[in-house]
Amino acid sequence: MDWLRPFSKEKDESFLRGFLGKMLFSGTDALKKPKVLSGGEKARCMFSKMMLAGSNVLIIDGPTNHLDLESITAVNEGMKKFKGSIIFTSHDHELIQTVANRIIEIDTGVVYDNHITYDEYLAAKKPL
Repeated sequence: MDWLRPFSKEKDESFLRGFLGKMLFSGTDALKKPKVLSGGEKARCMFSKMMLAGSNVLIIDGPTNHLDLESITAVNEGMKKFKGSIIFTSHDHELIQTVANRIIEIDTGVVYDNHITYDEYLAAKKPL
């Protein structure tokens, strides 16, 4: 909570606890110091920071890495509902298929911009 407070316009403890509760931090979990957090907890803290910042563009590398299934589902739903633009990389096929509406491939300095789903992209890339 102390780490997150500087990033929030609302400094009230009950607001921050409620916000962290939505990010699956319950009870004393919200009081943990950043150095003792697991990889998934650190990722959820970074998502909290981004959400509090009110950004309209997110750049995320591997948003579901180190997360449990419940957190992955929450991130997937949150990314789908996000009103701004998201540029992300991922090895999570389901996340890419359900969230991405544009696949940008960079190959040997050439940029290919594909306005298709991930499954359509993969089908087009299959060798004949």
